[in-house]
Amino acid sequence: MAPTEVAETLGARLGSRLLGVEPFPGTAGRVRFDRSGALELFRSMRDDLGYLHLSMIAGIDWVDHREVVYVLWSDTRGDYALLSTDLPANDAHVESASGIWPSANWHEREAWEMVDITFDHHPDLRHLLMPEGYQFHPLLRSFKLHEPEQLEVKTRNV
Repeated sequence: MAPTEVAETLGARLGSRLLGVEPFPGTAGRVRFDRSGALELFRSMRDDLGYLHLSMIAGIDWVDHREVVYVLWSDTRGDYALLSTDLPANDAHVESASGIWPSANWHEREAWEMVDITFDHHPDLRHLLMPEGYQFHPLLRSFKLHEPEQLEVKTRNV
């Protein structure tokens, strides 16, 4: 599917919340969107365009803002699509995709934990990799390494 076709389909549904569809080699394009249209975009990608599988979510700290990138796969089309939205660093949240693609659950937990991006209405936004009580986000560029004796971390008995 060509990026122009993706833009036509999504533009009719999202209007100005669709910021653009850029060509990206090997994919149907990189869909840039405003976070206010996230849930509607997710539904349209699944229902209208047939992207039934979410492969990955990545959170990126660009210092002045954060970016969330979603990688989708369509078995019927045989191609990937990328979704991307920018979030203000001081208000980094976007709607959860886990109601549309259950595979988003763990990916969103990881992005929250590592890069401090909150996914609104996530069913279980809790630590995945770090111990309970850990208050830092290790992949933020502002993260400073701490000496072990400076950290108060609750341990979990499994």
